[in-house]
Amino acid sequence: MASTIKDVARHAGVGVGTVSRVINGSPLVSDETREKVLGAIEELDYAPNTFARRLSLGKTLTIGVIAPFFTRPSVVERLRGIDEVISESPYDLNIFNLETLDRRKRCIDDIVRTSKVDGLLIVSLILTADEVRRLEESRIKTVQIDATSDYCSQVAIDDIAGGRQATEHLIELGHRKIAFVSDFFDASLGNNSMEHRFLGYQQALKSAGIPFSTDYFSQGKHSRTVAYQQAQSLLRLVKPPTAIFASSDTQAIGIIEAAQDLDLDVPGDLSVIGYDDIELAEYLNLTTIRQPLHESGVRGCELLLDSLANERGAIRKIILPTEVIVRGTTRAPKG
Repeated sequence: MASTIKDVARHAGVGVGTVSRVINGSPLVSDETREKVLGAIEELDYAPNTFARRLSLGKTLTIGVIAPFFTRPSVVERLRGIDEVISESPYDLNIFNLETLDRRKRCIDDIVRTSKVDGLLIVSLILTADEVRRLEESRIKTVQIDATSDYCSQVAIDDIAGGRQATEHLIELGHRKIAFVSDFFDASLGNNSMEHRFLGYQQALKSAGIPFSTDYFSQGKHSRTVAYQQAQSLLRLVKPPTAIFASSDTQAIGIIEAAQDLDLDVPGDLSVIGYDDIELAEYLNLTTIRQPLHESGVRGCELLLDSLANERGAIRKIILPTEVIVRGTTRAPKG
């Protein structure tokens, strides 16, 4: 028969209320008493009733994570960072995946209406004015990761700097015919990171005196297959690029496959640089821009837990740096 909280109290020689305070982390218990209670819990193999505990605290003890397309490698790595912090806390994790605009609206409505979370992490998604209003009214503590806002604390990436670094790396190698492959600039189910990387690309070209050519600018749905098709079109131009900056590692992989199918050597005939530095990038020896994906999840979750513990905490904004990771897919152009 499972032990009860009364059994623990009797074994430790304290009242049931004291056991409850220890379980809930109350500071109003001496260290000596706390050790007695924790010892009794271990000896009796007592498992607190989580539902009752949440009811007594007036909390759900749940952190919600809203993320568009959470199967993408960059989002998965951020979720790993979040989970790492959550696993050391008293909170559970509830992930809400957004694949459509309708799902986005229903998700926000459901969270606000049911109050099913104490705090909310919003990954790679710009909040609309209406969503900000509803979250403010709900008083749900919120932190954004990979997006900026005046509404709540956030952990962001300087993607303009990252786009500039990628392009400057190619320019420093001697490339002047540099293409840019990216997603569509649509923030309805994402953020403006792709657009910011493109701005960095343009800034680097301008600084180097290289005119921007629309021939070398290609957008499409985010996928390896679409990037393959985009690269095929670029590489069949009368004057094809000697280098391609892909706005994600996933797209960079599709570009490399396209070059290989056209009997082009990477990096001999074509240099390719990606963005993110996902785990597969090192395996493929891909030159890329590293953004701290895992760290952004960790830092964002830490910000949220701190906000939950401090009711009047100020809004904080953390900008994480990017860096060029040079591997085997970039080199000076021929000739």
